[in-house]
Amino acid sequence: MKNTPPLSYSQILRFWLPLAATWLMMSVEGPFLAAIIARLAAEKVNLAAYGVAFAFALIAESPIIMLMSASTALCRDRESYRKLRNFSLFLSISVTLVLALFLLPPIFNLVILRLIGLPAEIATLIHVALLFLLPWPGAIGIRRFYQGILIVKHQTRRIAVSTLARVTTMSGCALMLFFYSSLPGALIGAISLAGGVVSEALLTRYLARHAISEVLQTEPGSEQQLSYREIGDYYLPLALTPFIGLSIHPLVTFFLGKSRDPLESLAVMPVIYGLTFVFRAIGLSYQEVAIALLGENRDNYLKVRNFAVILGISTSTCLSLIAFTPLSRIWFQDLSGLNELLTNFAVLPLQIMAIFPALTVLICFQRSVLIVTRVTKPISISTAIEAFGIFSILFLAMLYFPLPGVVAASIAYVIGRLLAIAALQRPLTSQLKQLSGKKES
Repeated sequence: MKNTPPLSYSQILRFWLPLAATWLMMSVEGPFLAAIIARLAAEKVNLAAYGVAFAFALIAESPIIMLMSASTALCRDRESYRKLRNFSLFLSISVTLVLALFLLPPIFNLVILRLIGLPAEIATLIHVALLFLLPWPGAIGIRRFYQGILIVKHQTRRIAVSTLARVTTMSGCALMLFFYSSLPGALIGAISLAGGVVSEALLTRYLARHAISEVLQTEPGSEQQLSYREIGDYYLPLALTPFIGLSIHPLVTFFLGKSRDPLESLAVMPVIYGLTFVFRAIGLSYQEVAIALLGENRDNYLKVRNFAVILGISTSTCLSLIAFTPLSRIWFQDLSGLNELLTNFAVLPLQIMAIFPALTVLICFQRSVLIVTRVTKPISISTAIEAFGIFSILFLAMLYFPLPGVVAASIAYVIGRLLAIAALQRPLTSQLKQLSGKKES
C-alpha cells in the first residue's frame, strides 16, 4: 500500500458532503411525486397503484444497490475495473429481465390478483406503471457502478451534480405531465422516476469518463486479481443485504395492521419513518466514504472512525431536538398535517427512534471495514438477524404486551439494529486485529 499524506477531518468532511447532499436530494422524490399524484383524479387508486409498483421496482433493484460499495472497494486498476464493469452489466441486465418476466400476464396476475388480491382497476395501473419502470433497476445498477469509480477518484461533487440532474428531470417531467397530459397519476409517477434515473445514469457515465481513463491507465498490482467467481462470492452477501432489509418494512406494516391501535399506527408510521430517514440518509451516505478512505490507506482508520462517531452523535442529537421538544408538534401537526390525536400518538415512537440515526452510522462503518477487507458474509447474516429480531419482538408484543403497534415497531427497529451491530462486532474485531498485525509487520 502506497504511503499517502495524513488525512484531516476537513478533508473527510469535503469528501462526504456531496454524498450526503445526494442522499438528501433522493429523499425528496417520494414526497414530491406523492404530492403530484394526490392532486390528480382518483388519487386513492393511483397512490395505491404507484406505491405497489414502486415497491416491486425496489425489490427488483435490491440486488444491485450495493454495486457502488463493491465498485468503491474493488476498482483500483484496469483489470479489476473491466471485470467488475462486466459483472455489473450482467447483473443490471439480469434484474431487468427478471422484472420483465414478472410482468408476463400469467405471473403478474397470479401475484397481484390472486395472491395479493388487489382489484383489477389497480392491477392494470400497476402493470403499466411497471412497464414504464423497466429501465429503473438497470439504470440504477449502471449509475451506482460508475459512482463508485468517482468516489475512488475523490470526485464526489460530480455524483451530487448527476443526482441534481436526476431530481430536476424527475420533477420537470412530473410537472409537465401534470399540467399538459391526461395520464393517471400512477403512470406520471412511474414515467418521471424512470426518466430521472436514466438521465442520472447517462450523466454519471459522462462525468466519470476521466476517472475511468485514470483507472484504465493503472496497471494491476502484485496482489492476485479476483476471478468472476470470486467477485460473485464477494458480492452475493452484499446483494442479499438490501433484499432482506427491504422485506422488513412491508412485514412491519402487516404487523401494525394486526396490533393494538392499528389505524393510528398505520397512519403515523410513514410520517415517523420519513422523518427518521432524513437523518439516517446522512449516515447511509458515509459508508462509501469510509470504504474509499480506508481502502487507500489503513492508517486513516482512526480519523475515519472518529468522524463516524461525531456524525452519529450529531444526527441523533438533531433528531432528539425534534423528538423531545415542542418541535415535534410543529413537525407532525403543522408540517405533516396530522391532527392533535395522531400527533400525540406519534411523539413517543419518535423519541424511541431518536437513537436510530447514530446506529445507522455505526452499522455502516462496520460494514465498510468488512467490505474493504473482503469479508462480506457477516453483513448479510447480521441483516437477517436484524429482521428476525424485529419480527420476533413484534410477534411477542402482539401476543403478550398491550403496546400500540407503532410503539412496538419503534422498539423492534431499535433492538433489531442493536442485534445486527452486535453480530458484526466479532468479525469486525477479527479484521481489525489482522490489519493491525499487517501494519506492524
